[in-house]
Amino acid sequence: MTRTTLSALIGSAFSLFALQTPAAVTPEDAKQLGTTLTEFGAEKAGNQDGSIPAYTGGIENVPGYDPKSSSHYADPFAADKLLYSVDSKNAAQYDAQLTPGTKALMSAHPDYRIDVYPSHRSTRYASWVIQNTVKNATTAKLSGEIEGDAVVGADKGNLPFAGIPFAIPKNGYEVMWNYKLHFAPAVTHDYTTAYLIDTAGNVSNLPGTDEYFLHAWYDKNNKLRGETFDSWLGFSAMLTDPPSSAGIVFLNFYLPTAAEGGQKVWFYTPGQRRVRMAPEFAYDVPIASYGGVIVWDEIFGFVGRMDRFDFKLVGKKEMLVPYNVYGPTQTMLHKDYLGPKFVNPAAVRFEKHRVWVVEATRKANARHAYSKRTFYIDEDSWAILASESYDNAGKIWRTTYMLEYPTYDTGGVNIDGWITYDLIKGNHFIINVGMGEPGHSFHAYDTAEGLRINLTPRAVESAGVR
Repeated sequence: MTRTTLSALIGSAFSLFALQTPAAVTPEDAKQLGTTLTEFGAEKAGNQDGSIPAYTGGIENVPGYDPKSSSHYADPFAADKLLYSVDSKNAAQYDAQLTPGTKALMSAHPDYRIDVYPSHRSTRYASWVIQNTVKNATTAKLSGEIEGDAVVGADKGNLPFAGIPFAIPKNGYEVMWNYKLHFAPAVTHDYTTAYLIDTAGNVSNLPGTDEYFLHAWYDKNNKLRGETFDSWLGFSAMLTDPPSSAGIVFLNFYLPTAAEGGQKVWFYTPGQRRVRMAPEFAYDVPIASYGGVIVWDEIFGFVGRMDRFDFKLVGKKEMLVPYNVYGPTQTMLHKDYLGPKFVNPAAVRFEKHRVWVVEATRKANARHAYSKRTFYIDEDSWAILASESYDNAGKIWRTTYMLEYPTYDTGGVNIDGWITYDLIKGNHFIINVGMGEPGHSFHAYDTAEGLRINLTPRAVESAGVR
């Protein structure tokens, strides 16, 4: 693919690619990495009108933040001035840049808006992740009996190197694997909270958590993968409140293969004082501890196997998406961002970025509550930034905004928190937020060494709090 061809495709509203080949890219195509493309596959240049800047390496040092003493991140872009807002009155002017979910929210709530700020390509990559990503470009491939079920590569265990597997993606499954293996801190330790706001605007405090999120492939000392089944995502999360739920623990690992359904999940209940396997916590099973407002395979954007949907890469598009969202995640109190119909628009920063659009359509003989899903994946971080899920009548059921922000001390990004709007029931839900609240905190680590994390069912059981 030449630079001329790539630019022409991206310049269209929906750039369509020839995306059928399952093999790794050729060495000739891989030469784009580090030249016209960044080493991780994004367009290095800015867009034509300058509203998306060129990539210059991301951010690292931020005044006001000390990883040894700070309980949460400082917002590096707090001084930015608002560029413009988009609401139901001027939405037509920005129609091509709005997700269908955003348009649906504006239709349902005429007073809903998004506030757009200057775009910052803030994701920073560690040099060793860059090197591994370049190696993956010509060696990583999709595998498995069902398309998209697994990835293979030239590293140990016939797996890709610890980096982005498909920097020049050719289909939707490859983009989704890039999301799964997006660069993030090896460990984040959060004390967080969650809220459900019903159709009358009443706020319910959902369980708070003391949780370790694990991106084991990015442990700089390369030890965490061996303790987590080579999982691309894991978490050890204990519910801290309300009293009826305190002490419940989820221990989840999501695998790079389809073995055991692509995941290993355990569940500890204090009343029984034992851990049991929970393979049923998958696909469209509602999460009971969060009131059933989301299903298991939509946490963190998407987890689990892709076998029930056909994932089609529509192309790349410039869109207005949540980005560098430090407000509800890190710096704000819940009273300043919770609202009766939607999260306070002033709390959720939107920017214009280029995103890969992936459309997942339920297979003819598959069972799932959603008939279709659309994902918007950032070209720089490979994180899901937004999504829509559709019911069987083809109507948008839920729209989700991931509260993405760069973890500038370790490199990579965080998408542990998100907002989900149920456009049929009329309620909304925000989770893994509030690190700016008293008693809450956030810390990121580039290795798990020195941290006491319960990574086995026995360790979870032994640490039971009641």
